[in-house]
Amino acid sequence: MKRMRFGSLDVSPLLLCVFVAASRTLAEQEVENLSGLSTNPDKDIFVVRENGSTCLMAEFAVKFTVPYDVLALNGIDLITEQVVVSLPRGAQAEGRCGVTEAELRVSWTNDAYTFRLFFLKEVRDSKGAEVWKISKMQFVYDTSETTHFPSAYSPGKHTASSHHLSVLVTPAGQSYECTAAQTVTLISSDHQKGVTVSMADIQIQPFDIKSDFVFSEAYKCITDQREQLEETLPLILGLILGLIIVITLSVYHLHQKMTAHQAQLPRDRSLYKNM
Repeated sequence: MKRMRFGSLDVSPLLLCVFVAASRTLAEQEVENLSGLSTNPDKDIFVVRENGSTCLMAEFAVKFTVPYDVLALNGIDLITEQVVVSLPRGAQAEGRCGVTEAELRVSWTNDAYTFRLFFLKEVRDSKGAEVWKISKMQFVYDTSETTHFPSAYSPGKHTASSHHLSVLVTPAGQSYECTAAQTVTLISSDHQKGVTVSMADIQIQPFDIKSDFVFSEAYKCITDQREQLEETLPLILGLILGLIIVITLSVYHLHQKMTAHQAQLPRDRSLYKNM
């Protein structure tokens, strides 16, 4: 096969085609941060598009509770402090879409913080029903970033990851929606400390989006379903009670009308002789 010069490299036409195709694929993928469209200042909105179509959407408010070590006043002992880091608006995002795997990567403060979500679609039962879920979660943080980690002992980058994660399990073709906070604990490379990830006001869909920039039918989390039931249950009971009262009054008035047309028997028994 005849080789071609590409810059200072010799490449075959086949490799050149692969390179061009890969470059075109990367150029056709775009990730947009649409957080400014939300009225919630803590909520971020990310959209991943490939070939002009939306393939992944995520809306959520995320907070990370991170423990870190500081030196005690005696200059010898270590004390563990905690800090809450929030995912800010304007964060940089990258995405990857696939048939059964997808990923969203969000970073901010000059890559001092990076939050990664890994999605997986799989067959859940013998009937072939498909679901998607978050299969892995990762948070990279830098304790040398003094805004959140003042006086950190031995500052540096750490990675907190999940193990065998299976959360936000949702039927394929639907989006996951949950107002209540969903909490996941990650294990950090910083002496196995536990980093807590709290996601609230969530709506996510990493696969099978049918309309551009539009979530598919929402699958509500159990917590929201329970809260909705608790809110509507008094109304349902009130309606049932009102219906019982209406039926009782209707039966009573019907009985009164029916008995009003019947002959009235004399109460004084002596009057029976004249009947």
